[in-house]
Amino acid sequence: MTVRSSSALRPEHPSARSLAALVDKFGLEYTGSVDDVQITGITLSTKNLEPGDLYVGIQGVHSHGASYAVMAREGGAVAILTDAAGAEIAADAGLPVVLVDSPRDALGQISAWVYRTQDDPPLLFGITGTNGKTSAIYLLNGIVKQLGLIAGLSTTAERQIGELTITSSLTTPEATEVHGLLARMRESDVRAVSIEVSAQGLSSRRVDGIVFDVVGFLNLSHDHLDDYADMQEYFEAKLSLFQPDRAQRGVVSLDSEWGERVVDSARIPITTISSRPDTPADWMLTILDEQPEWTEFALTGPGGRSLTTRVPLMGRHMAANAGLAIAMLVEAGFPLEAIGHALDSDGGIVAYLPGRIERVSGENGPAVYVDFGHSPDAFLTTLAAIRKFTAGKLIMLFGADGDRDPSKRLEMGRIGAEGSDILVITDYNPRYEDAASIRATLLEGARGAAHPAELLEIAQPRYAIRAAIARAGEGDSILWAGPGHEDYMEVEGVKVPYSARDEARQALREAGWA
Repeated sequence: MTVRSSSALRPEHPSARSLAALVDKFGLEYTGSVDDVQITGITLSTKNLEPGDLYVGIQGVHSHGASYAVMAREGGAVAILTDAAGAEIAADAGLPVVLVDSPRDALGQISAWVYRTQDDPPLLFGITGTNGKTSAIYLLNGIVKQLGLIAGLSTTAERQIGELTITSSLTTPEATEVHGLLARMRESDVRAVSIEVSAQGLSSRRVDGIVFDVVGFLNLSHDHLDDYADMQEYFEAKLSLFQPDRAQRGVVSLDSEWGERVVDSARIPITTISSRPDTPADWMLTILDEQPEWTEFALTGPGGRSLTTRVPLMGRHMAANAGLAIAMLVEAGFPLEAIGHALDSDGGIVAYLPGRIERVSGENGPAVYVDFGHSPDAFLTTLAAIRKFTAGKLIMLFGADGDRDPSKRLEMGRIGAEGSDILVITDYNPRYEDAASIRATLLEGARGAAHPAELLEIAQPRYAIRAAIARAGEGDSILWAGPGHEDYMEVEGVKVPYSARDEARQALREAGWA
């Protein structure tokens, strides 16, 4: 698999579109001459700009994107799309300027037009939820490939087009990047695309111009209240995915109380799924067997149709994610029998989920896992999954994001302390916040646990993981929650290269564990 550094994927052989046709199509005002101007791409960033691009200037937190119009021209941009304020700023760039009231609101539809992504689109799947989005997308993508289709995905971890992979910077990329990615996928004959859709992505209109064939809802729990006033506003952002302008059909998990609310408020046909015996749904998932390497489950749907398969991960929640993915494929028109046959042929679902309960240790010594989950509910489910297969001590290591929802930190500390025997509080992406203050809040939550673990505070993660390993032996487990697949730590605006996976492996070697 080819891996590239984080950048925007777009068509290798773009088809030019007339700027005059753009202004005519959308009825837009402009300054300068649009005659004979051809655009081959669209971008918000001068970093991703290519010759022939339409550069979009949006008002940011600190400055207006139109301030970079001259730089965009020097990079090969042939025109500017911006608002009235931006048009004044960009006047000296010497490029035609197309005017819209709100560039953000117009971006999705215009990007779709530039890249022609509404012409013969692939099957489009979108999944939202507080926890499990990335895992469910990888599982859905894996099954699609087992069915023999060329597949593509976009997640928090990476973007994939067949065998090509690049790392991600946003859970849901900007609309310009989403449509460029879809156009590149069309060039590669991708027939099914799975996209992780965040609440922020919906609120920022990053998936505008897309109508998904099937969307899925996993759950809703405390997170992102730095971006939303309360849980109701957060829920409404997610709910917007289940409207006719965004999707044709939906599959909703009833495993959280918010699932029923989605069913009640959605304006598209909805199919339900549940892994709880006391919560009836169209699809019922039953856990049959659990092992550290896999979880076996049965999925029974309308008319008594069923299949039995395995997901290559521990945890009931991972089986529930897989069940939702299968139900979405059935809603898209794939026969359950064909899915079952493909999975049986391979001994279950074949998928690799980077940084999701990912074991980084060898056969001897403590089992060490890294996981990307960094919310109270994610801690709860992951700790429960690992505890089931831990004969000895369960040690947890985590920190909290700086400049992100601080209201969840006390609960993170409490759940971490109640679910582990030894809890090590360390730093994790402090950004511009005081790292010591973040740790103090997590420790306060941990000390409020009903059955608190032994507590350690070690600021530097490289020392924290070594302290955890020094306290562990055969039969013990260590969960390093938060960094997962990430390859950096952000401190005061600087992304310093750092991998929890590599650090944990090195610490194990130093401790004498192969």
